[in-house]
Amino acid sequence: MKLGVFTVLFAEKSFEEMLDHVQAAGLQAVEIGTGGYPGNSHCDLDALLESEKKREEYLEQVHSRGLTISAFSCHGNPVSPDHEFAKASDDVLRKTIVLANLLDVPVVNTFSGTPGDHEEAKYPNWPITPWPTEYSDILTWQWQEKLVPYWKEIGQLAEENDVKIGLELHGGFLVHTPHTMLKLRELTSPAIGANLDPSHLWWQGIDPVAAIKILGKENAIHHFHAKDTYIDQENVNMYGLTDMQPYGDVQSRAWTFRSVGCGHSIQEWSDMMSALRTYGYDYVVSIEHEDPLMSIDEGFTRAVTNLKSVLINEQPTDMWWA
Repeated sequence: MKLGVFTVLFAEKSFEEMLDHVQAAGLQAVEIGTGGYPGNSHCDLDALLESEKKREEYLEQVHSRGLTISAFSCHGNPVSPDHEFAKASDDVLRKTIVLANLLDVPVVNTFSGTPGDHEEAKYPNWPITPWPTEYSDILTWQWQEKLVPYWKEIGQLAEENDVKIGLELHGGFLVHTPHTMLKLRELTSPAIGANLDPSHLWWQGIDPVAAIKILGKENAIHHFHAKDTYIDQENVNMYGLTDMQPYGDVQSRAWTFRSVGCGHSIQEWSDMMSALRTYGYDYVVSIEHEDPLMSIDEGFTRAVTNLKSVLINEQPTDMWWA
């Protein structure tokens, strides 16, 4: 396994300054935003698509520092009823897949998206209860008419470009659990898999180690994010896990994103690394920082320190004892 970072937290640094910072921290990989919610501070998508010389120079900057690009990320909502935003999300995703092929980047991360509840809808609708039954009807329509047709097309494009898609199992989007991940994969393409982020699993009541086992058995883990979640049980009792308070209301929120080791124990993170190795994921563990209690530098440094203590770096030796 390699340790990397989703570089959106260093958006204020130039591309070269960001790479120098990551190299100095002792990491081996970078995950770079190409547009959508993560922005494109370190990747001019159109310029790189147009120029082979710029692509060579871009990669030289990365490789000369002993780094690799683990993934490009362009999280958006390509099936949104907001047609302008859906088109923008779709355009950047398709361009990113093509660029990933040209630069030998194996994974493109994004969200599955959430449609509206009918053709004339203005806003996305995320059903989370089967009753009253109109919610079930909406969910069936969304999958049959919007989600599956779209991802069949993108899955084919990804296969043609020898790129894997990593969907983040994120609340608010139709693919948010191991079940919905595997369902979409079965109905579309094996190029569709997970960018597994345990922070979004904990607050849904899902054990990340169990999720790794479920998805790993199907070779459906394409990338891995390292971000923690603190669950405040007293606040859960008041607001529930579908807490709608702003992320900044840390004192009263039911759950809050934290740096690695600040929400769950190092033993739990060690168990996840072992499960990843056991079930065939031997790629990059990419740090994502969204901790409201720590500065970028402190949260990043804490995550690096804690993950270096549990990451499995070397290949196992022969089992001479067996």
